[in-house]
Amino acid sequence: MSLKVGDPAPDFTLVSQTSDGPALVQLSSLIGSTNLVLLFVPMAFTGVCTTEFCDISQGLSAYTALDATVLGISGDNPFAQEAWAKKEGITIQLLSDYEHEVAKAYGVAYDQFLPEKNLIMGGVAKRSAFVIDKTGIIRYAEVQDHPKDLPDFAAIKEVLASL
Repeated sequence: MSLKVGDPAPDFTLVSQTSDGPALVQLSSLIGSTNLVLLFVPMAFTGVCTTEFCDISQGLSAYTALDATVLGISGDNPFAQEAWAKKEGITIQLLSDYEHEVAKAYGVAYDQFLPEKNLIMGGVAKRSAFVIDKTGIIRYAEVQDHPKDLPDFAAIKEVLASL
């Protein structure tokens, strides 16, 4: 079951590939300094995921103006994420949930990803969005069952504006 508004955000530590090499990012170290938007996507180099993260990257200043940091999470390894970001111009920080533990903790992991297309991969994240306030409480939660459906970014910005 996915998390809901009012729940405390589960802490995690994930790898992010930076220009200086791999770095660990711990959610709890970000709590208190900024509101957070966690965007889970199924996988790098796919059409909808690329469009989503490119659009967010181009409009990142709107989130910064709302005192929010946007983090993108997928089960891809950090080196694949880095190649994807460079190829597509993605500028949001990408976090590797390679073991799918964070997707499971947030209740957004597919049991089987698109078995009708023979993509039988358990643990892949559903396209999801969570807004976490500066106290670590989830203020917005949206989980899409179909991987082509995008989160409601206007609603996300509305919640951020109210914080």
